[in-house]
Amino acid sequence: MTNSSKSPTFSAQGITAPLRYITFRRIWLAGVLANLGALIRSVGAAWAMMQMTSSADKVALVQTALMLPVMLIAMPAGAIADVHDRRIVALISAGIALAGATALAMLGWLGLMTPNLLLALCFLIGSGIALMDPAWQSSVSEQVPSETLPAAVALNSISYDIARSVGPAIGGIVVATAGPVASFALNALLYLPLIVVLYLWKRISEPSRLPPEKLKRAIISGVRYILNSPSIKIVLARSMVSGVIASGLIALMPFVARDVLHGGAQIYGVMLSAFGLGAVVGALNITKVRKLMSAEEAILACTLLMSGTIIAVALSREPILTAAALFLGGAVWMITSALFNIGIQLSAPRWVAGRSLAAYQAAGSGGIALGSWVWGSLADVAGAPTTLLISAGLILVSLALGLWLPMPGIGSREQDAEMLADPEVRVALTGRSGPLVVEIEYRVAQENARAFHSMMQDVQLYRQRSGAYGWSIARDIADPELWTERYHCPTWLDYLRQRNRSTKSERALDRQATAFHIGPEPVRVRRMLERPFGAVRRKEEEPERPAKEVARGQGPP
Repeated sequence: MTNSSKSPTFSAQGITAPLRYITFRRIWLAGVLANLGALIRSVGAAWAMMQMTSSADKVALVQTALMLPVMLIAMPAGAIADVHDRRIVALISAGIALAGATALAMLGWLGLMTPNLLLALCFLIGSGIALMDPAWQSSVSEQVPSETLPAAVALNSISYDIARSVGPAIGGIVVATAGPVASFALNALLYLPLIVVLYLWKRISEPSRLPPEKLKRAIISGVRYILNSPSIKIVLARSMVSGVIASGLIALMPFVARDVLHGGAQIYGVMLSAFGLGAVVGALNITKVRKLMSAEEAILACTLLMSGTIIAVALSREPILTAAALFLGGAVWMITSALFNIGIQLSAPRWVAGRSLAAYQAAGSGGIALGSWVWGSLADVAGAPTTLLISAGLILVSLALGLWLPMPGIGSREQDAEMLADPEVRVALTGRSGPLVVEIEYRVAQENARAFHSMMQDVQLYRQRSGAYGWSIARDIADPELWTERYHCPTWLDYLRQRNRSTKSERALDRQATAFHIGPEPVRVRRMLERPFGAVRRKEEEPERPAKEVARGQGPP
């Protein structure tokens, strides 16, 4: 794996550059097939539900059942992806999705399918996908060099939309000729290539000298990182709002095909394929969009175009016009999603990449799940065309979000800083000893006091992102040049993790803070055990940390 400090662009290597790497290429191609099967199954599931019930609410709940698991288990899934072997996690997840698709096919073939059972199995399949996505997405950086990461992210998005460009049409043909059961069986078969290539992947992981976090602590660490990362919070909020207000377009498409266009499963499949084909075209033009516009300008343009798309679909009675509008809608949907995804991937360091992506997927999918249910319920009362017009109006209102939560600029990926040697220790410690209190004393010229205090607000976010709590900055009232930064870490092991989770840009903040320091003595750092006796519950058989693991070195606190 190579690292590059250059800002990654598609033009430097081309969007197809990641395909030169055999592991990425195999997994990507298998992913296309798995997505193809999933989209074929989606057509079958929606049409099967329409055959069992005429309620728009129930039909829209198929989309909710598939997306809701992402919102519910995304953060645990992201923590699992960061803590455990991502290849094994992806294999198990694909197995869960395969089991759900197989059960759908078997129960449908035996004539035992009911609306609630269909929703339950869609939820199971969605759970497998929700567990797999963070491991799959965050492992991309292990399959390609960092300079091709944006292209690899876009290709992963395109893999779904390549499948979406033909999958629904194939699904419509399969459902029309052989019934929904055939679409379920085909979905199960197309999961097999992905399982095979994941099994064959010889993943090389970088061993850590620190033990992995427990799942609960990993989830807490991920949530803490996101809450203290303004750029990630903005992307999550924008993604969720976008999912809620725009999801009606896909959730209500079965009713547009049947009641507005007066077609069947084939027309439904063709309409979804037009949307998917537009998404592929949109993904292929992300490079141009990023060159011509900032992230906020691109999101603004896409929002306006999506509103126009939904209005056209609501008013059109001709399949060709509806398909053309959906083609445009697919392109802008893809560009919006890719900008959100790339923003998350480039903002999060590797140690929390899976959890950050999981939060993004939870926000987007949770918005789609909620929106699908809301729009389906409204369509039962007002009809699909009127519901879509309301959705288009809300999309226009959402433009105001750009004033309140402007999209952060998308630059180069956060690079992990070098590991630091452990600080000097003369007290017998185990990994569970704690809490640990860190105090850092700076001497700052009084004319630089305001600038120093302002910069320390960024230091606060960085410390808290990586695991510190109870952070404060204080000024000595008897010696105004003396400032004390203070924070806590739950245990000694958490402190070792906290000081080695810094990115290069965060490590630079430490140097900037030190640069304010004046006087002949260096910045003074104190590390103290808050309750030195009986500080934590511990088992007697827990081994002490070997002395050879305690390295003596200097570095940032």
